[in-house]
Amino acid sequence: MHILFIFLDGIGLGENDPQKNPFARAALPNLGNLLAGRRLLDGAAPFHGERATLLALDASLGVDGLPQSATGQAALLTGRNVPAEIGYHYGPKPNPDVARYLRNGHNPPQKMRTPAGQASTENAPIEGTLFSRLRANGKTAALLNAYPEGYFKGINSGRRLYSAVPLAATQAGLPLFTQDDLFAGRALSADFTGRGWRELLKVPDAPLLSPREAGRKLGALAGKYDFSFFEYWASDYAGHRQDMDWAVRQLETFDGVLAGLLENPPEDLLVLVTSDHGNMEDLSTRRHTDAKVPCLLIGPEAARQSFGAGLHDLTGIAPAILDHVA
Repeated sequence: MHILFIFLDGIGLGENDPQKNPFARAALPNLGNLLAGRRLLDGAAPFHGERATLLALDASLGVDGLPQSATGQAALLTGRNVPAEIGYHYGPKPNPDVARYLRNGHNPPQKMRTPAGQASTENAPIEGTLFSRLRANGKTAALLNAYPEGYFKGINSGRRLYSAVPLAATQAGLPLFTQDDLFAGRALSADFTGRGWRELLKVPDAPLLSPREAGRKLGALAGKYDFSFFEYWASDYAGHRQDMDWAVRQLETFDGVLAGLLENPPEDLLVLVTSDHGNMEDLSTRRHTDAKVPCLLIGPEAARQSFGAGLHDLTGIAPAILDHVA
């Protein structure tokens, strides 16, 4: 089975209030069709339909305070309750306490959480990250985002730090895709369409795709790998900016991407859409929220049922992926 993990940073299941929640306001016909008219709102999960399954996952992981990006993403990538182990939520970029979980082969001790949410002293099911474990098992994996030249200059100079996802990928020996890969069609821009490369990065001849075309491209690229990951971080920025119009445009773009992705996907492709913490669903605050995050599964029914069985928080994602790919 091929798995495509679409990571939408900072989206939770919030109130049905169009004054503060763009998920209650945006026109999302393709997502609505998948969910039999439901929206990504508090109370919509659990849902199991003909083409999609929606679950709600706990992102707080039993730790006081608001969930943060670095620890939440580390939990998604390792299957470990990273904030519980280090004793706090942290972000946005990994500090040394978090980064050690994302380095290939690191295996710190952990207190696991059982499906009932209670502490256990059993050994963790994962050593290293999704990327390193899959590579060790002989599977192909890729981070499908293309990164501009300035990003690599910032990393190499030390002025920029890796966020959790590219840190885990590079530590597993996976190369990050470049501008050349974007132009060659081997990767996608972080905003799906390439408009950001043209307007913000000032690359005037960067490939420009419609959302539907970007979705088709995403599906085609996912079919080339056992496991592929796409990171969309602008949703978290929209929450911090409290910009409703921008947030709605982002969601409607993503809905168009879904349309293209679902046109002719590989028969054995399972699409996973989830997040690390809440934020964008409540634009009345600039801060993250403690809302549960959506876990949207799209693909064959049997795969959705087995993948979602027992999922209740972020730590269940990585073991489920390994079970279905490795």
